[in-house]
Amino acid sequence: MKGSLKSKAHTRRLLFSLVALAVVAAVAYAAGRPALLAEVESRFNHTLTPGSIAVSDTAQRLHEEALIVDLHADSLLWGRDLLERSEQGHVDVPRLRRGGVALQVFGLVTQSPDGQNYDRNAADSDRIRMLVMATGWPPWTWNNYHRRALHQLGRLAETVKNSDGALRWIESRRDLQELVAARRAGAAEIGVFGGLEGAHAAANVKELKELHSAGLRMLGLAHFIDNPLAGSAHGVDKYGLTEEGRVVVREAQRLGIVVDLAHASKRTVRDVLELATRPVVVSHGGVRGTCPGSRTLSDSQLRGIAATGGVVGIGFFEGAVCGSDVPSIVRAIRYAIRVAGADHVALGSDFDGSVTTPFDASGLPVLTEALLESGLPAETVRKVLGENALRVFSEALP
Repeated sequence: MKGSLKSKAHTRRLLFSLVALAVVAAVAYAAGRPALLAEVESRFNHTLTPGSIAVSDTAQRLHEEALIVDLHADSLLWGRDLLERSEQGHVDVPRLRRGGVALQVFGLVTQSPDGQNYDRNAADSDRIRMLVMATGWPPWTWNNYHRRALHQLGRLAETVKNSDGALRWIESRRDLQELVAARRAGAAEIGVFGGLEGAHAAANVKELKELHSAGLRMLGLAHFIDNPLAGSAHGVDKYGLTEEGRVVVREAQRLGIVVDLAHASKRTVRDVLELATRPVVVSHGGVRGTCPGSRTLSDSQLRGIAATGGVVGIGFFEGAVCGSDVPSIVRAIRYAIRVAGADHVALGSDFDGSVTTPFDASGLPVLTEALLESGLPAETVRKVLGENALRVFSEALP
């Protein structure tokens, strides 16, 4: 009952926020004042403890030595210049540097249904359209999910180009190896690539290959709606892989695109695990052992993902860990380690994903300290912070 009430309350808050987004974005677009979009984002992406938080010398040293990887942030959606320090949201390059992040995967969000919730969403509405118009995306993206994904990949590539070496575009194992070598030599550059959130934007092999050529290296099969490839945990029918979905999953693995099961229905998870020839991931989610709900994984799903050699990225938001504080994140990580093993747990913040988190990207050392204080050995903490994710990418990337 408690979980159900939380889910309903979350749904009401999210619905209210989506209505606010549509209204404010419409005003911004009609008035030609994109500055109002800062107000839009301020309604969605919250941080409980802004600014720096003191951590122990031991935790800070471990954090600086570790290779930090975050599997999911939705920062490309909001139109901010990620090279500049912002007071909005959770992620930009200065905050990634302060947080010690070595590799950041940026989600490509292309659709949000009316009344978005964790239980049931039809695929016949599109809240994102108003936002992309207000943010100044080109008209060719306004009515096409696939083109929205291509546009975000292009923006990320342009950001890398303009970063003066602060960012490194990761497309291959060699790119990843060079990033790791540079970080271990003391460089502060940050690796980046794009991960699609929902295969409604890659509905066939042709579209998948176009996105791959543009730099896509992670394929999230579902978001909040069922789509032509796979059912969503939050969709209407919640089916598994379609025949086209099976074809696309096989092609993704062949191309070196990591398959992501975040938001996937139970049947989709089952079908992908049966087809997997490479490690699969859940880029951002939680575990039912500490947080029952449709955004979290059962013990059998955790073990199935681990059996592929993959990882589960634990989110930093209430829907994933049933709390917006650091102890809730730590409980989920420790539980996932007990069930899946220390080699199969990672970080998947969902920063800038219309969520409230206990800190922004600059505050990640706080989590390192909390993990150490919980009794996890330093070796395990390093694995969770990034080594596990790097292993998966080193095996899966082309």
